[in-house]
Amino acid sequence: MNDRLKALNNSVWVGLVIGLLVPVILCSLALYIIHHVASLTKADLLYIGGIAVNAYTMQYFFKYNKENIGRGILAATFLCAFAFFAYKVF
Repeated sequence: MNDRLKALNNSVWVGLVIGLLVPVILCSLALYIIHHVASLTKADLLYIGGIAVNAYTMQYFFKYNKENIGRGILAATFLCAFAFFAYKVF
């Protein structure tokens, strides 16, 4: 895994892609769970959990001195949080 991490280009755009893909996959899984489990019909906390996983991935890349990737993940986290806020308000 460390070799793959070293091969990644230390770019904000790479971090933005990673930071958008992870929540999309996890929130899609949460959407599936919410629609198929009757007791979780109003469990929007699962969406927040899908977005919060970005904090762990960001910390992982900062640990291995890939600061620009971490910054891209941070930007994607803010975009996802804004989208969730818009979803809840509107």
